[in-house]
Amino acid sequence: MRAAVVTVSDRSSAGARPDSSGPVAVAALREAGWECEDAVVVPDGADSVAAALREAEDAGARLIVTSGGTGVAPRDRTPEGTRTVIERELPGIMEELRRSGAADTPMALLTRGVAGVTARALVVNLPGSPRGVASGIPLVLRVAGHVISQLDGGDH
Repeated sequence: MRAAVVTVSDRSSAGARPDSSGPVAVAALREAGWECEDAVVVPDGADSVAAALREAEDAGARLIVTSGGTGVAPRDRTPEGTRTVIERELPGIMEELRRSGAADTPMALLTRGVAGVTARALVVNLPGSPRGVASGIPLVLRVAGHVISQLDGGDH
């Protein structure tokens, strides 16, 4: 199955710093057997996030992982952009990501990321740090196949 990674960062999209979290997600997805192109980097903002998510879904991605833009800074608008694209939220995914992340750092509790489904894809917002992505991807991978099966009409 096809996956996509969207890194949300003003600095990385402007070329001021390399994307360090997107490649972590891409490598983990590929290692788990997903077809995944290199991460797409977009600037912070709800509109840029929503456009990138729609483009990834239109290209056939069944799993879309974002990295970055989930904090409390004024330009952190990834959850707002994601909510315009998903049809239903899956709060349990984010609750577990925050809970398990808090065992590593209390800053995990500050993520405003969301997870949910479109008609065809699972979308999950991960934090912008490589460490946060590396700790979050295993949970995403544990549930992604079942979520996609459900979207395709599979039995519980």
